[in-house]
Amino acid sequence: MIKKRTVLLLPLTAIFFALSAHADVFLKDNTDILGKWKVYAEAGKLDGEQKKLIVEWDFKSDGTLETKSTDGGGRTKEMNITIKYSVVDGKIQKQEIPGRDKFESCKVVEKDGSAMTLKCKYLYYFLAKL
Repeated sequence: MIKKRTVLLLPLTAIFFALSAHADVFLKDNTDILGKWKVYAEAGKLDGEQKKLIVEWDFKSDGTLETKSTDGGGRTKEMNITIKYSVVDGKIQKQEIPGRDKFESCKVVEKDGSAMTLKCKYLYYFLAKL
């Protein structure tokens, strides 16, 4: 009888710990993300193939996010865009398109020292603090 319960509880315990290991990071406010970050890759899945990027995000204390992207192919050189962002309910809310009131929610999936992984609407973004 005891062996049956133990055999049933082991897989459930393993599933619980596996799910809790990937718990999202709750941001208390924007001080957790302020400053410049290098967005070095994006992917459709957390463990999927990463597409390399040359992008810099600068989270400002006034609620603006300055984005600087460089075209690796050299066609458009550099593009600078400023959008609004805020931290609401532990997640980053950022404008999808400058000048529009449509925002997308990005949750921090992992944050370890100078590395951060975001899950936005369609993509995961992999960042390193500059």
